[in-house]
Amino acid sequence: MERAKRRIYGLIGFPLTHSFSQSYFNRKFAAEGINAEYVNFEIADIGDLMEVFAANAMLSGLNVTIPYKEQVMPYMDSLDEVAAEVGAVNVIKIIRGDGTADNEFKLKGYNSDVIGFGDSIAPLITPMRKRALVLGTGGASKAVMYALRRLGVTPQPVSRTKSEGVMGYDDLTEDVMKSHKIVVNTTPVGMYPHTDECPDIPYDLLDGDSLCYDLIYNPDMTLFMQRAQQHGAEVKNGLEMLLLQAFASWRIWNEK
Repeated sequence: MERAKRRIYGLIGFPLTHSFSQSYFNRKFAAEGINAEYVNFEIADIGDLMEVFAANAMLSGLNVTIPYKEQVMPYMDSLDEVAAEVGAVNVIKIIRGDGTADNEFKLKGYNSDVIGFGDSIAPLITPMRKRALVLGTGGASKAVMYALRRLGVTPQPVSRTKSEGVMGYDDLTEDVMKSHKIVVNTTPVGMYPHTDECPDIPYDLLDGDSLCYDLIYNPDMTLFMQRAQQHGAEVKNGLEMLLLQAFASWRIWNEK
């Protein structure tokens, strides 16, 4: 009997200096005897996406990271309801009909960041933590705000560039900080190798009721988290979120 071809899964983004997903999935495949490999596809332009498919006939699923979670959407043939509402995609399911050629497929976009972040932060929501400052306005920020709303928390986006409905960092007054006891960093500021950087928020206005959640997981204790903790805030990094969204990705790729 002919041996099944080795399936390929992967991650698209730029740059990809460190990938939790690659190490997680390849360990999973080895431990469970799955004939598959997870590959990092570092592409400098989203226009190179279809070349990834052309060069990898056995590609069975993709994750999407910075900066392509929004840019990848026009390439999708369809979107899951959550991804459509969020406006960002971080999981791509490749749908092939029975007997179709390797180069004939449909792409469906999903957002597992909503699942990963929501399930990770849910146990930390308290009656004091019903309003959140979300640092950044990219694809991850959109997923975070969607998840927070589903948990009954009102999110307020914050960016270096002010716009309608979006605060600037200089708007983070004492009153704002006192009324928003959750701060979520969805930006790459502080990610390895730039570990000496952190978002420019008034850390001295944090207190023991504050929760500072950093989507970054490398390093595991970012400067954002260190400075928040010094003022009594509870802190959490994005490792559990990454693990939970990886579980969700695998389920999406393999469900019929």
